[in-house]
Amino acid sequence: MKQGKVWLVGAGPSDEGLFTLKGKYVLEKADVVVYDQLVGDGIMNMIPSYATCIDVGKHAGNHKVVQEKINQILLDEALKGKRVVRLKGGDPFLFGRGGEELELLCEHNIPFEIVPGITSAISVPAYAGIPVTHRDFTSSLHIITGHKKKGCNDPIDYKSLVALGDVTLVFLMSVGALPEISKGLIEAGMDKNMPAAILEKGTRYNQRKVVATIETLPEEARKNNIGTPGIIIVGKVCSLSEQFSWAEKRPLGGSRIIITRPRRKSSKLKEMLYDLGAEVVELPSIKTVAINNNDILDEAINNIKKYNWIAFTSEASVEIFFDSLLKKRVDIRNLVDIKFAVVGPATKKAVEKRGLFTDYIPEEYYGESMAKGLAKHISIDDKIMVCVPREVDSELCNNLKEYKNQMDIVPLYDIEYEKNNELNINDSDYVVFTSASSVRGFVNTMEYLDYSSVNAICIGNMTAKEASNYGMKISISKEATVESLVECVIEESKRGIN
Repeated sequence: MKQGKVWLVGAGPSDEGLFTLKGKYVLEKADVVVYDQLVGDGIMNMIPSYATCIDVGKHAGNHKVVQEKINQILLDEALKGKRVVRLKGGDPFLFGRGGEELELLCEHNIPFEIVPGITSAISVPAYAGIPVTHRDFTSSLHIITGHKKKGCNDPIDYKSLVALGDVTLVFLMSVGALPEISKGLIEAGMDKNMPAAILEKGTRYNQRKVVATIETLPEEARKNNIGTPGIIIVGKVCSLSEQFSWAEKRPLGGSRIIITRPRRKSSKLKEMLYDLGAEVVELPSIKTVAINNNDILDEAINNIKKYNWIAFTSEASVEIFFDSLLKKRVDIRNLVDIKFAVVGPATKKAVEKRGLFTDYIPEEYYGESMAKGLAKHISIDDKIMVCVPREVDSELCNNLKEYKNQMDIVPLYDIEYEKNNELNINDSDYVVFTSASSVRGFVNTMEYLDYSSVNAICIGNMTAKEASNYGMKISISKEATVESLVECVIEESKRGIN
């Protein structure tokens, strides 16, 4: 039997941009992923669809699976010959109990690797504008856990911490112990006016911070209902938080955007939104699947020279058509006398990537507009191939029905609904839709959601119409481009959708 292996991978604080390249590389090859609840959604989306995911649910005050059981799960899966990733928030060896998880593996000679992660002790303060070291304020950094081993009642040695002088103290897993920490430090001799901060949900879109003094911080945290996950910072560097704040100042800082378009098409949109400060969650609601043994397409390609026009209704139709030419070894020079019509800029770009230029694109990027415009460019003798999904674009075909004897409808792919893990959609989130089918796929996935609470950002009137059928709050981008869609998100995030 093939020998298994375990990787202990630090997922960082939550922001997927802080996940390491090696962590991503290992995760994308995993057979089994054993994960904690504090791992960010974006990182969870990197897990391959074929992998078995085991939620061990570790977060403050609630361990769904006890540590000994987690250790056994890692061993059992590795003994099956699996590539096992233990995906842990932060870093595996910084209060992450990574050492405990390795002991059982070592006893059974299971090979393993450690992939360090960015610890919240440094990254979360950085996202709150707090440098944990600064030559004018502190000489050292000390990280303390407030979460003791079961049965251990040894108190934190506050006197020794205070005796260190001008240092930065970072308390992890200690939100519930804040009053005790405040009292302990002051009683040990710390100036009650020492700057201190508590940081909640650091690096996420809804991160919050309260900056006060070590004396007043417990009450200020209570007033603001600060909860977990969170960390506590004590030291003069906390006074720099306002001056150095940056995360919330980005154009989309504080926003969470849900992208529903097929995963392979979402990269540019996701990158643009992420660069502007949004937390972006991919929830692909549909996928396109090429039709196998497509006799209609094969016949069209075999008689390709009879066509005067080829009309593409999507990027997927372009890709599948040209990939089919390659598989059948049909030289692209056979298209020399054919003109190309496309439904929008993305489809136009897909054609141009193949070294061809398009001859017609409508002013409004949807099927009806394309058909009406194309009808003005074709003659009664032209032969037209219309490349569509099996779920045929009826508006396009209906508006070309006078040419039905010259028009071959060639279905290239099926639109299938994706199955997604449960995701909570908040009233403040924005959900981006790029087609009517993506709306239907979203509804299929989130079937128990109150759609009237969804802030929908849509490309085109047909997409908006489909979203409005479910009572969603609608905003439409000015153009059917990713850039215009992003501009629409920015505008709506500034004023909110009413």
